[in-house]
Amino acid sequence: MTLDTWIKGARPRTLPAAVAPVVLATALAGSKFKPLEALLALAVSLLLQIGVNYANDYSDGIRGTDSDRVGPLRLVGSGLATPTSVKRAAFGCFALACLVGFFLAARTSWWIIAVGVAAIGAAWYYTGGSSPYGYKGLGEISVFVFFGIVATMGSYYVQTGQLTRQSFLLSIPMGSLACSLLAINNLRDRAKDELVGKRTLAVRLGDKASRYFFVLLLLSAHGAAILVTPWALLTLLLLPLTIRLIIPVMRGASGRDLIPLLGKTGQFQILFAALLATILWLS
Repeated sequence: MTLDTWIKGARPRTLPAAVAPVVLATALAGSKFKPLEALLALAVSLLLQIGVNYANDYSDGIRGTDSDRVGPLRLVGSGLATPTSVKRAAFGCFALACLVGFFLAARTSWWIIAVGVAAIGAAWYYTGGSSPYGYKGLGEISVFVFFGIVATMGSYYVQTGQLTRQSFLLSIPMGSLACSLLAINNLRDRAKDELVGKRTLAVRLGDKASRYFFVLLLLSAHGAAILVTPWALLTLLLLPLTIRLIIPVMRGASGRDLIPLLGKTGQFQILFAALLATILWLS
């Protein structure tokens, strides 16, 4: 199998969820910014995201819930890779995340290791194990916690040695936007997930409520950012882009028609984080 296929299997459109919280935490750190710690935090975040993507590919593939799917390339489901090789790729990413995490913990605090172990456990049991919580509609909670609160506050802590109210508030829009990626992904797959017994939140909510949930996540990111600094009102400059994401969803786009929105939602998260980071630096 080619390198290009492995890259596609890593689902690069989801990677903004790993990058954005580190960028914002670094901006919030301001004069306490530590380049090495920030880079290490980014590496851990990216490795965990890629690892969970491979883990999901493996677990869904061996259960047969990934056959005849639209959206990102499924390595196991499409038969392009063996389950064993994809599982090894997942645990390889987790192992690298551990190595980087140990180095980061040695430079900051050893309790970071416990957080990392919890993150890896959440990544694996999302679709892995005998009773995956992602099949019970709990995926968004995990994403909000680990790609919102943990990623943002953790990245801030390793640079400043502090856990502050402001870093927590900053984690809320990041968690909301990370959840929006999962929400659009699950909305796209809702009908097929329901057929195979995969009770994601989109399946539990139903079609209409899932669409409103996606809108709520995007708009709440704007609202939550204002809690960090009044200057975050400037994120409303991105409202036209927000509306462009909302319109096709509220007009009933489904299946393959939602595929482009996953990438656009990820791009929006990066733009939102970049603008808010700039605001934090200037304010």
